[in-house]
Amino acid sequence: MAGREEPPEGASGNAAGGGEDEYRSVVFDESFVRAARLQEFSAQERMGEHARAVRSLPARHLRTGSRAVLTLVLLIALAFAGAVYMGFRHPYQAPVGRRAEALRSTVIPLAPRGAVPGGTAAGLFATSPAAEFPIGAAGINFPMVRRTDNFSDSQVITALTTVKDYLVASSLDPDVLTGGAIRPVELLLDPAQMSQFDRSMSRPDDDGQHAATGWLVRFDPAKVALADPGIRVQGTLAYSEEGSDTLEVVSDHTFTYALRPAVSGPQQAGSVSLFTVRRELHFRFDREDLRLHRLELRTSYVQAGPQACPADTTGALRPLLAGQRAVSRGPAGTDPYATGRPTVALCGTLQLSARPSRAPVSSPGLPAPTAGSLRSHP
Repeated sequence: MAGREEPPEGASGNAAGGGEDEYRSVVFDESFVRAARLQEFSAQERMGEHARAVRSLPARHLRTGSRAVLTLVLLIALAFAGAVYMGFRHPYQAPVGRRAEALRSTVIPLAPRGAVPGGTAAGLFATSPAAEFPIGAAGINFPMVRRTDNFSDSQVITALTTVKDYLVASSLDPDVLTGGAIRPVELLLDPAQMSQFDRSMSRPDDDGQHAATGWLVRFDPAKVALADPGIRVQGTLAYSEEGSDTLEVVSDHTFTYALRPAVSGPQQAGSVSLFTVRRELHFRFDREDLRLHRLELRTSYVQAGPQACPADTTGALRPLLAGQRAVSRGPAGTDPYATGRPTVALCGTLQLSARPSRAPVSSPGLPAPTAGSLRSHP
């Protein structure tokens, strides 16, 4: 390797002899050295083929890539359009949920045998069968809750809670009782029953489907008012499955109200009277109802008195107040030869009784009669 380090003038005097013999044939004279062209390569030129880690594609490659992107976008758009089209035209449509049935209701006025007793609210409650009833929502209690074959205990509790909310809104809310509000009741109904409910509130009819008093308890505020906000309540709740996807709840409660004339004066002291409403309601829940805290009211059977018999109770209940008597005539008859929608007049007899010596015993699903005995007349 010593030869590469020798100057052009020749090897130094102390160099090894072997190196001199090896490079003796290579002679660089002064003219050759001067004529030599020295060139310094740049860093990029020294790298040679490794100069570019990323090479720019030719214009032809760019055009090919743009076409590929456009093709991909077009394919995605076609796939999306096809999915939308199949969603509308697919022969296997998603199953439609069960539609709520129309409410079927019956409202029976109970006529007293004589004059309606009057007095103070406290005195009347103390001597009535409702003396031991809880006040307000405290009288609406749950049964022992157990899961069913297809519904968990939490779902059963949800159904019972929704029914209790409905009973409170439709039977105990002062604004609803006086006809000033319907929204608290409406919010708990299945949307499929909204139109029937609205028709019942705006244009009540005794056709068995559009009586406002089938949905809620309502009094005419121009005639009566609550004499005591403490409404006495007693009854039962029961539940059962109605198929694998439906839960049914039955409520049967007696509500006792202390009423007075809407316009009272000094001459009307002791004019408070009691009015009793027994409501047997059948509710149905599907899983969507349970999730959204709503219900379907299937049937409503109402007995209310004292009232005149017969009385138009489709829009509001019409209590007989203290000292008043029922009209002494039987229920209206039905002409079998008449055309048009047939009507059937129903009426019951309200027999007032004293406070029982012991608490009434109720069978599952049905509380014992409280304010009187019912005798229905077709």
